[in-house]
Amino acid sequence: MKLASLKSGRDGQLVVVSNDLTRMAVASDIAPTLQAALDNWAAASADLEALHAKLESGEIQGEAFDQAKCHSPLPRAYHWADGSAYVNHVELVRKARNAEMPESFWTDPLMYQGGSDTFLAPREPVKMPQSEGFGIDFEAEIAVITDDVPMGVTAEDALKHIKLVMLVNDVSLRGLIPNELAKGFGFYQSKPSSAFSPVCVTPAQLGDNWKEGKLHLPLVSQLNGSKFGEPNAGVDMTFHFGQLIAHAAKTRPLGAGTIIGSGTVSNKLDGGPGKPVAEGGVGYSCIAEIRMIETIQNGQPSTPFMQFGDNIAIEMADENGQSIFGRIEQTVEQA
Repeated sequence: MKLASLKSGRDGQLVVVSNDLTRMAVASDIAPTLQAALDNWAAASADLEALHAKLESGEIQGEAFDQAKCHSPLPRAYHWADGSAYVNHVELVRKARNAEMPESFWTDPLMYQGGSDTFLAPREPVKMPQSEGFGIDFEAEIAVITDDVPMGVTAEDALKHIKLVMLVNDVSLRGLIPNELAKGFGFYQSKPSSAFSPVCVTPAQLGDNWKEGKLHLPLVSQLNGSKFGEPNAGVDMTFHFGQLIAHAAKTRPLGAGTIIGSGTVSNKLDGGPGKPVAEGGVGYSCIAEIRMIETIQNGQPSTPFMQFGDNIAIEMADENGQSIFGRIEQTVEQA
């Protein structure tokens, strides 16, 4: 099943979407918003699945689906926490600044809680008051949405609480991160509003590509129209989503509608750092990673961060080339 939220009010209007992303059916009679459906998922999901089946079979014609009219599936959420499941990415960050990585990073996930009151729509520009000094970067990631998760849940049981999967551009301001972390109190200004894919899907919809809490397909990023990265999200993922959810729920329950992110998708190459797509590698899911590799190899980075007018597109296709979640496409603009 595929779901989306059309732009309407603060929390959007829930619709079910055909598998080929061409048609939709309004689901207001079942639940007015995605959050309302998640609050009553046991009952609402069966009715939504039935509506989706009717749309797929042609029993109902539905309406044309336009990704540009979508907000993020949850336009705002009660809880948004982003992990760092691809430890290769973390290792490169620290290596670039000659910092050793604690062994615990391989056994205990990193995670931060981000702002969730103002998510961007998937086609909404990223607006910043300035570009110089901010180090504007994209981060292409996978995210899941849960139902109610009890405190102390095991990693295995946590997988049962994943109800929907989607993509995310976790915007980062790299120039502001060092000073914030130096204060010892974590991210805030350096992590502005994120944007999620137009469509979210149930794990069952992903078939064999979803297994053991990982999504085993390439995540494609295009920067200014050129392919920047296509790493496989199921490869080199140190912590699966069950482990990330269990980590978040160690000392608190998680409410229905909680979003958990994977962190920047990152693949190694022959046991070492990856290579750009143009050099035969799978590239990167953020600019910071190629800058880290340039620093390690050449002593300084040469790839610039995003400037006003730059465009980033993030998408994932199935084996037949069909877009699964729709396309995140954003331009950086001056506020």
